[in-house]
Amino acid sequence: MTTTKERATKKPITKEQVFEQAKQRQLWAGHLIADDNLSEATIDNYTPIDNSVIGQIASGNASDVDVAVKVARDSFEHGEWRRLAPAERKAIMQRWCALMHEHFEELAALDCVDAGKPITECLETDMPATIETFEWYAEAADKVFGKVAPTGSNALGLIVQEPIGVVGAVLPWNFPAQMYAWKVAPALIMGNSVIVKPAELTSLSAYRLTELAYEAGVPKAALQMVCGLGENVGAALGQHMDVDMVSFTGSTEVGRLFLQYSAQSNLKEIVLECGGKSPQIIFDDAVLNDSAINDILSAAFWNMSENCSCGSRLLVHSSQKQALLKQLQDGLKDWKVGSPYDPDTAIGPMIEQAHFDKVSHYLTTAKEEGATIIAGGDIHKDLGSGWYIEPTIFDDVSSDMTLFKEEVFGPLLAVTTFETEEEAIQLANQTSYGLAASFYTQNIKRAYRVASAIKAGTVSINGFSEGDITTPFGGYKQSGFGGRDNGLEALAQYAQTKTVWLVN
Repeated sequence: MTTTKERATKKPITKEQVFEQAKQRQLWAGHLIADDNLSEATIDNYTPIDNSVIGQIASGNASDVDVAVKVARDSFEHGEWRRLAPAERKAIMQRWCALMHEHFEELAALDCVDAGKPITECLETDMPATIETFEWYAEAADKVFGKVAPTGSNALGLIVQEPIGVVGAVLPWNFPAQMYAWKVAPALIMGNSVIVKPAELTSLSAYRLTELAYEAGVPKAALQMVCGLGENVGAALGQHMDVDMVSFTGSTEVGRLFLQYSAQSNLKEIVLECGGKSPQIIFDDAVLNDSAINDILSAAFWNMSENCSCGSRLLVHSSQKQALLKQLQDGLKDWKVGSPYDPDTAIGPMIEQAHFDKVSHYLTTAKEEGATIIAGGDIHKDLGSGWYIEPTIFDDVSSDMTLFKEEVFGPLLAVTTFETEEEAIQLANQTSYGLAASFYTQNIKRAYRVASAIKAGTVSINGFSEGDITTPFGGYKQSGFGGRDNGLEALAQYAQTKTVWLVN
């Protein structure tokens, strides 16, 4: 069996070379654990672009997780990473960022091949955001302080933040490199020992980023990676008695399992960022210029709509609907469905056959329930894997229809009409999710009222946004809880608060 070391890429390569490697089935993602006592099982790794085998990933089990946790615990208790000065951790992470810049094209191409994401999106959005996240948390390392309580002269009260311990970072498949950064950067910079479990569908960029971390100087025992299926590796992390917390991004269904794992084990802390069914609201005074149309379409269809904050419900005031639908139809002409290798492609394939079947079912169900297709609706069986679904807009969607209520995670936009501000708010909140929302109005008082009334973790006005690295991201209701990604707020979930009371 070829070893991980022998398979590792040692020099920067271009996206074209990665694509060629994919064609020759040379891509690999294995365990990165500071111990040799590991299973050797593998599973084939398929690209959704044409459903061909591009390589293998290691198929871990509970024993592999146990080895990684023991190494992580020993590193946390006795190793160097936690004891480095924050400025020293910062310097190592900055070297890591420099290596990411050096390997920029390679990392972007890995996500393109592995996840079927359009290469232009990987180059212009995902990888810049990934590196920005690491750079931002590196800078934050030596700028976060504890507090001194306002005591009398008879005591000194210190409020300090300490790393929480062994952290499991369980990643989704839709933004492989970016979600790696959202979890690993703040957890690691706080001094924790981190075990990464990438999605089995998209493990390549996580593997390469972890290799680069070692090259930059991150101790192998402080940052490890265990590949494999969720029911094997993810569950083992969640159930392990010596893991202190798990940060999970993925489906609400699996998020519930992690809460069960915590209750059944050591009551480890759980942070969840789960599903969404986000509304976009177009009020009667909205200015629908080209920028607004682009944002509405991006909210609905960016990343093939495989995005938790996807604005999949478009609530439109009746006075705006006909003009808006015409503008959206015209705007969709720029959303090319095609091979992710093509720089002009905006929509690639669904991630796998099972997910394609699920989205196709929602497409059929919406028609059967009486919704009207006004744009898209075709499946491109002639492209690659055949899992390519056109961006599709459904009109006449009522609040009792499946398309209005359930998360699709595919390019289907539901249009629903409203008459009053109160009705719009009621429709927006008529969901079990609460991750994001956006709305369009020129009335500043309405903007404040609606932003306050919508139950969502991020609300954007006159545009679509998830905020940026400085702002916390997470959800209300069944979209998740326990902490936030991004911003200084993310550091809190990877720390314990301790009071030190010194009596004079």
